[in-house]
Amino acid sequence: MATITAADVNKLRTITGAGMMDCKKALVEADGDFDLAIENLRKKGQKVAANRSDRESTEGAAIAVVNADKTSGVAITLNCETDFVGKNEGFVKLATELANQALNYDTKEAFLASDFNGITVAEKLIEQTGVIGEKIEIASFERLNGTFVGSYIHAGNKIATLVSLSANVAGAEEASRNVAMQAAAMSPIALNEDGVDAAIIEKEIEIAKDQLRAEGKPETMLDNIAKGKLNRFFKDNTLVNQDYIKDSSMSVAAYVKTIDSGLTVTGFSRVALG
Repeated sequence: MATITAADVNKLRTITGAGMMDCKKALVEADGDFDLAIENLRKKGQKVAANRSDRESTEGAAIAVVNADKTSGVAITLNCETDFVGKNEGFVKLATELANQALNYDTKEAFLASDFNGITVAEKLIEQTGVIGEKIEIASFERLNGTFVGSYIHAGNKIATLVSLSANVAGAEEASRNVAMQAAAMSPIALNEDGVDAAIIEKEIEIAKDQLRAEGKPETMLDNIAKGKLNRFFKDNTLVNQDYIKDSSMSVAAYVKTIDSGLTVTGFSRVALG
């Protein structure tokens, strides 16, 4: 039987992130064979993953990252079961590493299938389920491309957002971050009124008409008044029409024009835990 040293155990722990006792046990079972020990730890992860497949994973870390030339960004959530794990420094570090890898892929499926230190991302998640003992998954994956892309991560890594602007001008970095912060705080449903689903618009009009009828307004007036209420809905719920959170005297669209008269917000993505 091979002699298992503390250095061996620590090496395996560094490679896999598993606990000291789990690493020692895996090495003993593998008679000192590192590859076999790693395989056994991953099998353990698969077993734990199967046992916890029906668990809710609503905690974790939301991370947004942008490439070096600020033309593309990705926002993901690495989800787990408890807030305790989600706040762990190692967990947040892993989420950030995964987000940076996700920058290279257009879809969640391609990202999960990509190589991450010798195994796929999907396999890494299974491995970490075994290490941590909680269901671990990539619940959200959003990519945003544009002329200039900025990001924002809300304190505690609960919400992450991306915003694209129409031009890379002086002040674009600050402007994109401020608008991304707006998207995090105000949770808009679309960039502007054109992006709101027709079914939502129809529902809002019907709600407004029902309210007006309850107030005794005549049927002949309902359409015009309902349109006014719909405009208010757009103002409250679409990013560029919302009041800017740092200065409610102007809209988000007006704010970016204070940076450059031709500047516009062209897109956003938002991911959140829960």
